[in-house]
Amino acid sequence: MIKRCFDIAVAAVALILCAPVLAAVAVAIRLDDGGPVLFRQERAGRRGRSFRIHKFRTMRVAPGSAVTSDTDDRITRVGRFLRASKLDELPQLYDVLVGHMSLVGPRPEVRRYVDCWPPIARWRILSVRPGITDPASIIYRNESAELARAPQPEDYYLSVVLPRKVEMYVRYVETRSFLGDLLILARTVQAVIGR
Repeated sequence: MIKRCFDIAVAAVALILCAPVLAAVAVAIRLDDGGPVLFRQERAGRRGRSFRIHKFRTMRVAPGSAVTSDTDDRITRVGRFLRASKLDELPQLYDVLVGHMSLVGPRPEVRRYVDCWPPIARWRILSVRPGITDPASIIYRNESAELARAPQPEDYYLSVVLPRKVEMYVRYVETRSFLGDLLILARTVQAVIGR
């Protein structure tokens, strides 16, 4: 209950304080290629319930892999900056506010990747709300650069990155605490600013 109240309070205040930034990013995306401002995608949430995650759109609307490397030609000019600065994640504060996500928790995956998780791990990970950040998000902050070095980015993600993330997700769920979440938030801010 404390965690949920904290999530609501921080998300509400952050959305108000970030309103000028949100507006500026929205205008920049529209001016860049005239496409939609937001990217919405079905993800697996708490107890496996699907929800639509919100991000600023950083890629052209075109078919392709669900994982993105730095060399993906679908990434727009503005999108490259948004990804590097993590500003594309700001709309997820809305997802936190309405209860689909938490500030801290395992990152929500698309259903076909969740189906690749071992059943026991899947049950543990989906027992909590997914989050905007978690230990795996910090460690894999430059995931798209790592994927760019792989000959087959999606295969590399499924065989190397995803299993490591699953281990970190499970470890987070089993050891989580309110103080631990505060430390993860502080480390996330440090990682973003220190880039």
